Amino acid sequence: MELGNQLVNLRKTKGLSQEELAHQLGVTRQTISKWELGETAPDIREAKELSKIFHISLDELVGNDTKNIIIEKVSNTEKLAGMLIKIIKWFGISILVLFSIEIVVFIILVIIRITHGG
Repeated sequence: MELGNQLVNLRKTKGLSQEELAHQLGVTRQTISKWELGETAPDIREAKELSKIFHISLDELVGNDTKNIIIEKVSNTEKLAGMLIKIIKWFGISILVLFSIEIVVFIILVIIRITHGG
């Protein structure tokens, strides 16, 4: 959504007039009007203050789709976790196999030593 439309919706949802919002930000009503019409945009300080007033992030204020970004990051994290679990599982199995081989070799060596009068 365009920033101007976003501001209009947020302001109306909060029940604020342009004048009231302007007062909270320390700007003129005309400034708010220009932002809402898309003629100008708030600077970063004003945008930060708007995000506080409306209890939203700067990303949400400017219409960035953070939900999809978060879902993608979670999906990537889940994939990585799955890969790590497989690696750890194979590593554990490998250690068990090697340990079993060592035990068998040890037993064979003991048997050979016993049978050859060791």
